[in-house]
Amino acid sequence: MTKSELMVRLAEVFAAKNGTHLLAKDVEYSVKVLVDTMTRSLARGQRIEIRGFGSFDLNHRPARIGRNPKTGERVEVPENMYPTSSLVKNCASGSTWL
Repeated sequence: MTKSELMVRLAEVFAAKNGTHLLAKDVEYSVKVLVDTMTRSLARGQRIEIRGFGSFDLNHRPARIGRNPKTGERVEVPENMYPTSSLVKNCASGSTWL
């Protein structure tokens, strides 16, 4: 699902549940705020847990020696942090919570 598909689905759910028709710009802003908040939280090293959906976290990858595939030259790869996510089982099976 793309971000624009998510925005369309959010508007559909609000219309069906509440009879409220949201403006496209309001839905777009809501999704942007959600993604921005999650990104900033991860950047601060905070774990994100959404009950019934899953979690997002950062893992540490230590520094290592790699190789340039073209030249075979040894290259030092610095340590870094990378995001991980895990879904709860019912999300992966297609169950819905609405």
